Amino acid sequence: MLVLQQLMDRASAISLSELENNFERADRSTLYRTLKTFEKSKLIHRIDDGTGMSKYALCEDGCECKLNDLHVHFYCTTCQQTICVTEAKVPKVELPSGFELTEMNMVLKGICANCKK
Repeated sequence: MLVLQQLMDRASAISLSELENNFERADRSTLYRTLKTFEKSKLIHRIDDGTGMSKYALCEDGCECKLNDLHVHFYCTTCQQTICVTEAKVPKVELPSGFELTEMNMVLKGICANCKK
C-alpha cells in the first residue's frame, strides 16, 4: 500500500532507486517484486525513457496495457523527470508483412513547463 501511495502522489514516473530512497528502511528486492506485481496486474506500466533506468507510473482507468492503450511519455532534460502524456496516444505503425509488433515506446525529450518558467 505504501508503494501504491508513492505512485499516486507523484505527477511523474519513478525509478526503483528513487522509490527506495523514499523509504527509510526498504528492501530493494521487495520493492522490485511489488512493482513487478503491479505491472503484471496492469496497475502500473514500465517506461524506458532512454536513461538506462526503467521508470514506473500508474495506468489510466481501464488500461489493459495493450498497444491501443499506449501513450506518449515526455522526458525533461533539465529536471530529468519522465511524465505520462496520456492525451497523446502513440500512433499506429504499419509493419511489413510477416512482422509482429509486441512492444512499443514513444518518448519525447525537451524541457517541461515547470523548468521552462
